[in-house]
Amino acid sequence: MTVTSDVLDEESSTDASRDDAYHELLARLCKQSVAKHFNAYEDVPWDDPDMAVELDDPRWELPAPDPLARTEWYRSQPAGVRSRIGIHRTAVQMKIGLEFESVLKRGLLEFAARLPNGAPEFRYVYHEVIEEAHHSLMFQEFVNRTGLDVPGMPWPVRFAAERVVKLGMRFPELFFVFVLSGEDPIDHVDRQVLRSDDLHPLLERILRIHVTEEARHLSFARHYLKRQVPKLGWFRRQILAIETPIILRVTAGQMLLLPKVMVGIYGIPRWVVEDTYKKNPEAWQFARDALRKVRELAVELGLVSGPSKRLWKAFGIWDDPRRATAGQ
Repeated sequence: MTVTSDVLDEESSTDASRDDAYHELLARLCKQSVAKHFNAYEDVPWDDPDMAVELDDPRWELPAPDPLARTEWYRSQPAGVRSRIGIHRTAVQMKIGLEFESVLKRGLLEFAARLPNGAPEFRYVYHEVIEEAHHSLMFQEFVNRTGLDVPGMPWPVRFAAERVVKLGMRFPELFFVFVLSGEDPIDHVDRQVLRSDDLHPLLERILRIHVTEEARHLSFARHYLKRQVPKLGWFRRQILAIETPIILRVTAGQMLLLPKVMVGIYGIPRWVVEDTYKKNPEAWQFARDALRKVRELAVELGLVSGPSKRLWKAFGIWDDPRRATAGQ
Protein backbone atom coordinates (compact mmCIF):
# COMPACT_ATOMS: atom_id res chain seq x y z
CA MET A 1 0.00 0.00 0.00
CA THR A 2 1.45 3.35 -0.99
CA VAL A 3 0.72 6.99 -0.34
CA THR A 4 1.58 9.18 -3.31
CA SER A 5 3.70 12.23 -2.66
CA ASP A 6 1.44 14.67 -4.44
CA VAL A 7 -2.13 13.50 -3.82
CA LEU A 8 -3.96 13.64 -0.50
CA ASP A 9 -7.53 12.46 -0.04
CA GLU A 10 -10.14 15.18 0.25
CA GLU A 11 -13.16 14.89 2.47
CA SER A 12 -16.41 13.77 0.90
CA SER A 13 -19.34 16.17 1.08
CA THR A 14 -23.04 15.45 0.83
CA ASP A 15 -26.44 16.49 2.15
CA ALA A 16 -26.48 14.71 5.49
CA SER A 17 -30.15 15.52 6.08
CA ARG A 18 -31.22 13.09 3.35
CA ASP A 19 -31.22 9.44 4.46
CA ASP A 20 -30.19 8.09 1.08
CA ALA A 21 -27.32 10.56 0.68
CA TYR A 22 -26.09 9.97 4.24
CA HIS A 23 -26.21 6.20 3.88
CA GLU A 24 -24.42 6.44 0.54
CA LEU A 25 -21.69 8.54 2.16
CA LEU A 26 -21.15 5.96 4.90
CA ALA A 27 -21.00 3.16 2.35
CA ARG A 28 -18.41 5.13 0.37
CA LEU A 29 -16.30 5.81 3.47
CA CYS A 30 -16.40 2.12 4.40
CA LYS A 31 -15.35 1.15 0.89
CA GLN A 32 -12.43 3.58 1.05
CA SER A 33 -11.38 2.12 4.41
CA VAL A 34 -11.19 -1.31 2.79
CA ALA A 35 -9.50 -0.16 -0.41
CA LYS A 36 -7.06 2.36 1.08
CA HIS A 37 -6.01 1.43 4.59
CA PHE A 38 -2.57 1.26 6.15
CA ASN A 39 -0.75 -0.99 8.58
CA ALA A 40 1.64 0.69 11.00
CA TYR A 41 4.32 -1.95 10.45
CA GLU A 42 3.75 -3.02 6.85
CA ASP A 43 3.38 0.42 5.30
CA VAL A 44 6.12 2.29 7.16
CA PRO A 45 9.61 0.88 6.40
CA TRP A 46 10.93 1.51 9.89
CA ASP A 47 14.21 -0.34 9.36
CA ASP A 48 15.06 1.23 6.02
CA PRO A 49 18.36 3.13 6.47
CA ASP A 50 16.74 6.20 4.92
CA MET A 51 14.18 6.20 7.75
CA ALA A 52 16.78 6.14 10.54
CA VAL A 53 16.13 8.58 13.38
CA GLU A 54 19.21 10.61 14.28
CA LEU A 55 18.62 13.48 16.67
CA ASP A 56 21.16 15.79 14.99
CA ASP A 57 19.68 15.35 11.50
CA PRO A 58 18.95 18.90 10.21
CA ARG A 59 15.72 17.67 8.63
CA TRP A 60 14.20 17.56 12.12
CA GLU A 61 14.46 21.31 12.55
CA LEU A 62 11.16 22.99 13.38
CA PRO A 63 9.01 23.55 10.28
CA ALA A 64 8.24 27.11 9.25
CA PRO A 65 4.63 27.08 10.57
CA ASP A 66 5.85 26.63 14.15
CA PRO A 67 6.08 30.08 15.82
CA LEU A 68 9.28 29.18 17.69
CA ALA A 69 11.02 28.48 14.36
CA ARG A 70 10.67 32.15 13.45
CA THR A 71 12.34 33.51 16.58
CA GLU A 72 15.84 34.94 16.69
CA TRP A 73 16.54 32.80 19.76
CA TYR A 74 15.84 29.55 17.86
CA ARG A 75 17.73 30.63 14.73
CA SER A 76 20.75 31.54 16.85
CA GLN A 77 21.06 28.04 18.33
CA PRO A 78 23.65 25.55 16.98
CA ALA A 79 22.31 23.31 14.22
CA GLY A 80 22.26 20.22 16.44
CA VAL A 81 20.24 22.00 19.12
CA ARG A 82 17.73 23.22 16.55
CA SER A 83 17.33 19.65 15.28
CA ARG A 84 16.87 18.23 18.76
CA ILE A 85 14.26 20.84 19.66
CA GLY A 86 12.40 20.03 16.43
CA ILE A 87 12.35 16.26 16.88
CA HIS A 88 11.49 16.64 20.58
CA ARG A 89 8.55 18.87 19.66
CA THR A 90 7.40 16.34 17.05
CA ALA A 91 7.68 13.46 19.51
CA VAL A 92 5.64 15.35 22.12
CA GLN A 93 2.93 16.09 19.56
CA MET A 94 2.78 12.41 18.58
CA LYS A 95 2.54 11.35 22.23
CA ILE A 96 -0.31 13.79 22.82
CA GLY A 97 -1.87 12.57 19.56
CA LEU A 98 -1.91 8.93 20.60
CA GLU A 99 -3.38 9.84 24.02
CA PHE A 100 -6.10 11.84 22.27
CA GLU A 101 -6.75 8.89 19.97
CA SER A 102 -7.04 6.60 23.00
CA VAL A 103 -9.93 8.73 24.24
CA LEU A 104 -11.33 8.86 20.71
CA LYS A 105 -11.27 5.08 20.21
CA ARG A 106 -12.94 4.38 23.54
CA GLY A 107 -15.59 7.00 22.86
CA LEU A 108 -16.28 5.56 19.42
CA LEU A 109 -16.79 2.11 20.95
CA GLU A 110 -19.24 3.62 23.47
CA PHE A 111 -21.03 5.29 20.56
CA ALA A 112 -21.19 2.03 18.59
CA ALA A 113 -22.53 0.15 21.63
CA ARG A 114 -25.73 2.23 21.62
CA LEU A 115 -26.46 1.72 17.93
CA PRO A 116 -29.32 -0.60 16.95
CA ASN A 117 -28.88 -3.57 14.65
CA GLY A 118 -28.62 -2.45 11.05
CA ALA A 119 -27.31 1.03 11.89
CA PRO A 120 -25.11 2.15 8.96
CA GLU A 121 -22.71 3.94 11.32
CA PHE A 122 -21.64 0.74 13.11
CA ARG A 123 -19.39 -0.67 10.42
CA TYR A 124 -17.78 2.68 9.65
CA VAL A 125 -17.03 3.38 13.31
CA TYR A 126 -15.18 0.07 13.65
CA HIS A 127 -13.16 0.84 10.52
CA GLU A 128 -12.18 4.15 12.13
CA VAL A 129 -11.23 2.51 15.43
CA ILE A 130 -8.93 0.11 13.55
CA GLU A 131 -7.33 2.96 11.61
CA GLU A 132 -6.82 5.04 14.76
CA ALA A 133 -5.18 2.05 16.46
CA HIS A 134 -2.62 1.90 13.66
CA HIS A 135 -2.04 5.65 13.97
CA SER A 136 -1.32 5.20 17.67
CA LEU A 137 1.11 2.39 16.87
CA MET A 138 2.92 4.65 14.38
CA PHE A 139 3.11 7.52 16.84
CA GLN A 140 4.42 5.40 19.72
CA GLU A 141 6.95 3.65 17.48
CA PHE A 142 8.23 7.04 16.39
CA VAL A 143 8.51 8.20 20.00
CA ASN A 144 10.35 5.00 20.93
CA ARG A 145 12.87 5.41 18.11
CA THR A 146 13.75 8.94 19.18
CA GLY A 147 14.86 7.59 22.57
CA LEU A 148 13.25 10.65 24.19
CA ASP A 149 11.12 10.30 27.30
CA VAL A 150 8.38 12.70 26.25
CA PRO A 151 5.28 13.69 28.21
CA GLY A 152 1.77 13.44 26.83
CA MET A 153 -1.20 15.55 27.83
CA PRO A 154 -0.87 17.52 31.08
CA TRP A 155 -2.68 15.64 33.84
CA PRO A 156 -5.57 18.17 34.17
CA VAL A 157 -6.29 17.80 30.45
CA ARG A 158 -5.95 14.00 30.67
CA PHE A 159 -8.33 13.93 33.65
CA ALA A 160 -10.89 16.10 31.83
CA ALA A 161 -10.59 13.97 28.69
CA GLU A 162 -11.76 10.89 30.58
CA ARG A 163 -15.28 12.32 30.86
CA VAL A 164 -15.35 12.59 27.07
CA VAL A 165 -15.33 8.79 26.65
CA LYS A 166 -18.85 8.36 28.05
CA LEU A 167 -20.12 11.19 25.87
CA GLY A 168 -19.92 8.75 22.97
CA MET A 169 -22.98 7.07 24.45
CA ARG A 170 -24.63 9.84 26.48
CA PHE A 171 -24.15 12.89 24.25
CA PRO A 172 -22.60 11.85 20.91
CA GLU A 173 -23.02 15.29 19.36
CA LEU A 174 -20.73 16.79 22.01
CA PHE A 175 -18.36 13.84 21.64
CA PHE A 176 -17.95 14.48 17.91
CA VAL A 177 -17.24 18.17 18.62
CA PHE A 178 -14.39 16.88 20.79
CA VAL A 179 -13.28 14.65 17.91
CA LEU A 180 -13.15 17.57 15.49
CA SER A 181 -11.43 19.81 18.05
CA GLY A 182 -8.47 17.42 18.06
CA GLU A 183 -8.42 16.08 14.52
CA ASP A 184 -9.19 19.20 12.48
CA PRO A 185 -6.38 21.44 13.81
CA ILE A 186 -3.83 18.63 13.57
CA ASP A 187 -4.92 17.90 10.00
CA HIS A 188 -4.42 21.59 9.20
CA VAL A 189 -0.92 21.57 10.71
CA ASP A 190 0.01 18.24 9.08
CA ARG A 191 -0.89 19.55 5.65
CA GLN A 192 1.22 22.65 6.18
CA VAL A 193 4.19 20.60 7.38
CA LEU A 194 3.90 18.35 4.33
CA ARG A 195 4.52 21.41 2.17
CA SER A 196 7.89 21.95 3.87
CA ASP A 197 11.12 21.48 1.96
CA ASP A 198 13.56 18.70 2.90
CA LEU A 199 11.17 16.90 5.23
CA HIS A 200 12.55 13.73 6.87
CA PRO A 201 11.11 10.76 4.90
CA LEU A 202 9.91 8.98 8.05
CA LEU A 203 7.91 11.98 9.19
CA GLU A 204 6.57 12.51 5.69
CA ARG A 205 5.43 8.89 5.48
CA ILE A 206 3.66 9.00 8.85
CA LEU A 207 1.95 12.31 8.12
CA ARG A 208 0.75 11.26 4.66
CA ILE A 209 -0.81 8.09 6.03
CA HIS A 210 -2.39 10.07 8.85
CA VAL A 211 -3.78 12.79 6.58
CA THR A 212 -5.18 10.28 4.08
CA GLU A 213 -7.20 8.37 6.66
CA GLU A 214 -8.13 11.38 8.79
CA ALA A 215 -9.96 12.85 5.80
CA ARG A 216 -12.52 10.06 6.20
CA HIS A 217 -12.75 10.51 9.97
CA LEU A 218 -13.33 14.24 9.61
CA SER A 219 -15.95 13.70 6.93
CA PHE A 220 -17.92 11.31 9.12
CA ALA A 221 -17.79 13.55 12.21
CA ARG A 222 -18.91 16.63 10.26
CA HIS A 223 -21.77 14.87 8.51
CA TYR A 224 -22.94 13.21 11.71
CA LEU A 225 -23.13 16.62 13.39
CA LYS A 226 -24.90 18.17 10.40
CA ARG A 227 -27.45 15.37 10.55
CA GLN A 228 -28.00 15.20 14.32
CA VAL A 229 -27.56 18.70 15.77
CA PRO A 230 -30.70 20.13 14.06
CA LYS A 231 -32.69 17.36 15.81
CA LEU A 232 -31.55 18.34 19.31
CA GLY A 233 -33.83 20.05 21.78
CA TRP A 234 -33.19 23.59 23.00
CA PHE A 235 -31.38 22.59 26.21
CA ARG A 236 -28.85 20.28 24.57
CA ARG A 237 -28.20 22.81 21.82
CA GLN A 238 -27.35 25.40 24.49
CA ILE A 239 -24.94 22.99 26.18
CA LEU A 240 -23.31 22.28 22.83
CA ALA A 241 -23.03 26.00 22.04
CA ILE A 242 -21.29 26.74 25.37
CA GLU A 243 -19.06 23.65 25.49
CA THR A 244 -17.74 23.97 21.92
CA PRO A 245 -15.56 27.09 22.43
CA ILE A 246 -14.35 25.76 25.79
CA ILE A 247 -13.16 22.51 24.19
CA LEU A 248 -11.54 24.38 21.31
CA ARG A 249 -9.75 26.79 23.67
CA VAL A 250 -8.13 23.83 25.43
CA THR A 251 -7.14 22.45 22.02
CA ALA A 252 -5.62 25.79 21.02
CA GLY A 253 -3.59 25.82 24.23
CA GLN A 254 -2.23 22.35 23.54
CA MET A 255 -1.23 23.46 20.05
CA LEU A 256 0.45 26.68 21.15
CA LEU A 257 2.28 26.01 24.40
CA LEU A 258 5.64 24.29 24.66
CA PRO A 259 5.79 21.55 27.33
CA LYS A 260 7.59 22.76 30.46
CA VAL A 261 10.03 19.86 30.21
CA MET A 262 11.27 21.17 26.84
CA VAL A 263 11.68 24.68 28.20
CA GLY A 264 13.89 23.29 30.97
CA ILE A 265 15.93 20.84 28.87
CA TYR A 266 16.86 23.39 26.20
CA GLY A 267 17.09 26.43 28.46
CA ILE A 268 14.48 28.37 26.52
CA PRO A 269 14.15 31.76 28.25
CA ARG A 270 10.76 32.50 29.75
CA TRP A 271 10.51 35.73 27.79
CA VAL A 272 10.96 33.81 24.53
CA VAL A 273 8.06 31.48 25.44
CA GLU A 274 5.88 34.42 26.50
CA ASP A 275 6.63 36.53 23.43
CA THR A 276 6.44 33.62 21.00
CA TYR A 277 3.21 32.02 22.13
CA LYS A 278 1.16 33.90 24.71
CA LYS A 279 1.75 37.46 23.47
CA ASN A 280 2.29 36.78 19.78
CA PRO A 281 -0.67 37.78 17.55
CA GLU A 282 0.71 35.63 14.73
CA ALA A 283 0.74 32.54 16.97
CA TRP A 284 -2.87 33.09 17.96
CA GLN A 285 -3.82 33.70 14.34
CA PHE A 286 -2.11 30.39 13.51
CA ALA A 287 -4.37 28.69 16.09
CA ARG A 288 -7.48 30.46 14.79
CA ASP A 289 -6.66 29.40 11.24
CA ALA A 290 -6.26 25.79 12.41
CA LEU A 291 -9.69 25.96 14.07
CA ARG A 292 -11.36 27.58 11.07
CA LYS A 293 -13.29 24.56 9.79
CA VAL A 294 -14.71 23.70 13.20
CA ARG A 295 -15.65 27.34 13.77
CA GLU A 296 -17.40 27.52 10.40
CA LEU A 297 -19.29 24.31 11.15
CA ALA A 298 -20.41 25.69 14.52
CA VAL A 299 -21.73 28.81 12.74
CA GLU A 300 -23.49 26.68 10.13
CA LEU A 301 -25.17 24.63 12.88
CA GLY A 302 -26.38 27.76 14.69
CA LEU A 303 -24.14 27.22 17.71
CA VAL A 304 -22.47 30.64 17.70
CA SER A 305 -24.69 33.39 19.11
CA GLY A 306 -25.20 35.38 22.30
CA PRO A 307 -23.22 33.99 25.26
CA SER A 308 -21.43 31.39 23.18
CA LYS A 309 -20.03 33.98 20.76
CA ARG A 310 -18.76 36.02 23.69
CA LEU A 311 -16.86 32.93 24.84
CA TRP A 312 -15.30 32.47 21.40
CA LYS A 313 -14.09 36.07 21.51
CA ALA A 314 -12.97 35.98 25.15
CA PHE A 315 -10.87 32.88 24.46
CA GLY A 316 -9.20 34.51 21.44
CA ILE A 317 -10.37 31.84 18.99
CA TRP A 318 -13.02 33.81 17.10
CA ASP A 319 -12.17 35.18 13.68
CA ASP A 320 -14.13 37.39 11.36
CA PRO A 321 -15.34 35.20 8.45
CA ARG A 322 -14.06 37.69 5.90
CA ARG A 323 -10.58 37.72 7.52
CA ALA A 324 -10.55 33.92 7.73
CA THR A 325 -11.52 33.55 4.08
CA ALA A 326 -8.97 36.11 2.93
CA GLY A 327 -6.23 34.36 4.85
CA GLN A 328 -6.65 31.00 3.10
